[in-house]
Amino acid sequence: MRLLGAAAAAALGRAPLSRVPVALGWQRQQANWKVCRWCSSGVIPNEKIRNIGISAHIDSGKTTLTERVLYYTGRIAKMHEIVRYGEIPAEFRAAAADHRQELIECVANSDEHLGEMFLEEKIPSTSDLKLAIRRATLNRSFTPVFLGSALKNKGVQPLLDAVLEYLPNPSEVQNYAILNQENDSKEKTKILMNSKRDNSHPFVGLAFKLEAGRFGQLTYVRSYQGELKKGDTIYNTRTRKKVRVQRLVRMHADMLEDVEEVFAGDICALFGIDCASGDTFTNKDSSGLSMESIHVPDPVISIAMKPSNKNDLEKFSKGIGRFTREDPTFKVHFDTESKETIVSGMGELHLEIYAQRMEREYGCPCVTGKPKVAFRETITAPVPFEFTHKKQSGGAGQFGKVIGVLEPLDPENYTKLEFSDETFGANVPKQFVPAVEKGFLDACEKGPLSGHKLSGLRFVLQDGAHHMVDSNEISFIRAGEGALKQALANATLCVLEPIMSVEVIAPNEFQGPVIAGINRRHGVITGQDGIEGYFTLYADVPLNDMFGYSTELRSCTEGKGEYTMEYCRYQPCSPSAQEDLINKYLEATGQLPVKKGKAKN
Repeated sequence: MRLLGAAAAAALGRAPLSRVPVALGWQRQQANWKVCRWCSSGVIPNEKIRNIGISAHIDSGKTTLTERVLYYTGRIAKMHEIVRYGEIPAEFRAAAADHRQELIECVANSDEHLGEMFLEEKIPSTSDLKLAIRRATLNRSFTPVFLGSALKNKGVQPLLDAVLEYLPNPSEVQNYAILNQENDSKEKTKILMNSKRDNSHPFVGLAFKLEAGRFGQLTYVRSYQGELKKGDTIYNTRTRKKVRVQRLVRMHADMLEDVEEVFAGDICALFGIDCASGDTFTNKDSSGLSMESIHVPDPVISIAMKPSNKNDLEKFSKGIGRFTREDPTFKVHFDTESKETIVSGMGELHLEIYAQRMEREYGCPCVTGKPKVAFRETITAPVPFEFTHKKQSGGAGQFGKVIGVLEPLDPENYTKLEFSDETFGANVPKQFVPAVEKGFLDACEKGPLSGHKLSGLRFVLQDGAHHMVDSNEISFIRAGEGALKQALANATLCVLEPIMSVEVIAPNEFQGPVIAGINRRHGVITGQDGIEGYFTLYADVPLNDMFGYSTELRSCTEGKGEYTMEYCRYQPCSPSAQEDLINKYLEATGQLPVKKGKAKN
């Protein structure tokens, strides 16, 4: 089986990192077209994608780089499966030679040194080829791809060898920390981390993963600078709390190895540390350094969740607390109106898994409600406003006046709220401008049309007025809230809904039912391709119409189809969907009588 592409590697991170992706599930036929699908995204050009490993059989993989075959013996050692290398069988030598020549040509296009050898018609040795692949991988002009099977424990050893041979070591990568400013300046000062493995610089580490182990919470820390010793006291830059390192371990799968110290570039684990994913630890509370936090997208789906048994509330709260610390994309809040616990995440499956983990790990079966989509409201055209907040009671009163324009943002910024201060002079004192912004942001929490949050707005403050005695911060907070409500009353509003990029893969004989299913869910088909009896369908579908699609897809493709979806953008929903949302909101708030069904009548 020949692997054609692996452009999905470019989606593994936001930073410009060198990558060695592995295509899992190669014992199945789908492994071929799964990776071909990644290639079609165009992130990495097809001519720069080649497969080093070529599958010869389920129990052996031959590599064109070293010109020998790797056999999996099935015998398990303490840490891994025992493998042995042998010569390539005679029936595969011609194919191996062709693919090796193809590999050399591809790497020669990305590496100058190997390119010169290729033009001089010199045959590169294995070490020459490995060095060329390493240089090209570090320059991100070449992406080596490996086959493997997590289920069968195949391909792990060559992948780990490739990490050592082709990826940069910590001293070859520049990492930056952010210097926290006391004046809350928007300009971030970046400090280059020193990768020397000594204690000449203060320790800086990032907690990137949490796990509930046998001895309590296990915190995985990546050291970026300095030295950390057992018994040291470290400082959490987010909570501003000091903690003592009681035990320091190095992880080998599920085995722990106690160590006395770790240096820059090491990954270690700590016990009994109260923190969250993305927290930065230093050994000085005055250093003010913190690693740049990971990008956390806003949740797109919410459901109500509660324990089946009321006696399990303690287990439920304990599990929810742990999950929110582990996963920054998993959000929880309590709805005071419906008296329900609302959990939010990145998809239906995301929340389903947490409900299953709650039952499996904490013995607390949960009942989930109907999923709720994160709709938003916005305006369609700019609206001017001029609002005066005046309140007089005996003594000092309240006075604040704001004048400006409320503008809609571009469609790509529909999830944002912006505030622009264009005042000049002293009509609105500068110390009160943040209060106007706070009032605007507070009023955006609930829209007038369907009760969802407002987004995609820019509040432009142009002028205003104040009183020497009666004006204060709360006056301009109320003025900002009133100005937004006044502008919305004169504006045309619309409801925005999240649109998901959906990729469906299924055999060609089910192409008709799959396309019909996407059309029924108001999806817009954006592309299609196919290879080796399978087709891939690309579509943009409203998230509100995607619930239950996995069951429908399995039933119409005899269990052979699968799909992936990710958040794409927000866009105005259809008039019928908007009308339904408005009616449901009016019924829920008592402004519209609830329609009774025919059976009740």
